[in-house]
Amino acid sequence: MADQGDQGPCEAARRGPAAQPTGPPAAARRGDRGAVLVEFAGIFPYVLLMLAVIWQCVLIGYTFSLAGNAADQAARAGAAARGGAAGACAEAAARHVPDAWSVSASCGVQGDIYRADVTLRVPALFPGLLDLPFDVPGRAGAAAEG
Repeated sequence: MADQGDQGPCEAARRGPAAQPTGPPAAARRGDRGAVLVEFAGIFPYVLLMLAVIWQCVLIGYTFSLAGNAADQAARAGAAARGGAAGACAEAAARHVPDAWSVSASCGVQGDIYRADVTLRVPALFPGLLDLPFDVPGRAGAAAEG
């Protein structure tokens, strides 16, 4: 009769797959220590790049918003001014744009409408440091008074 500690192939098969050892042995599991840190270090530059791209998109959108608002305020100021309307228009456009954005404005009367065209340069990542090579236009009109 077989010893109680001896198990034949029939006994191991009877216990089923639950009795089979699962996963790699303990020595092999210790070999992948630090893998998460290495993977994070590898992906981190891409995370930073995506954050920079998203931030640049936010700046472009904000520049469009600023250009539209500055044109609207410039047209209102130019329409309300009697004498030097062009000076009032350009001054109002510059007043409603932060100093980090470079602004240019052209104003004039077209029929019964006082029109203001404002152009802003889009900053690259940090406003006031460097500009992208394209402009964002803003146009508005107000009823000419007088």
